Amino acid sequence: MAALHQIDVHGIRIYTNHGCMGEEAIIGSHYEVNISVWADLSASVASDDLNDTVDYVALNAIAKEEMAVRAKLLEVVCQRMIDRIMSEHPSVQKARVNVAKLNPPINGDVERVALTFTAER
Repeated sequence: MAALHQIDVHGIRIYTNHGCMGEEAIIGSHYEVNISVWADLSASVASDDLNDTVDYVALNAIAKEEMAVRAKLLEVVCQRMIDRIMSEHPSVQKARVNVAKLNPPINGDVERVALTFTAER
């Protein structure tokens, strides 16, 4: 059985305009995205070559690009990120995406609301 190694790209901070309320589309909110992927990185350990690993710069780009496309529900954004990670990075065996809306506009003192999606091959 191949080894699985974990790569984390955590604390991606983005200001964008997701949400169901009209004012969220206009005003926007602060978000935090956390991505974890699991892959066999043995080849990159042996080669010391970026082409043999999962480039965390590419994972960050997926988060930024998908967060820039407005959706009413964070579920939609999470799924888009998971889909892209799994299709663009065939070596990834498992991926987890967590998206948090910071200081959500709900009736209460809430730091964040978050969704986490996980996919496996």
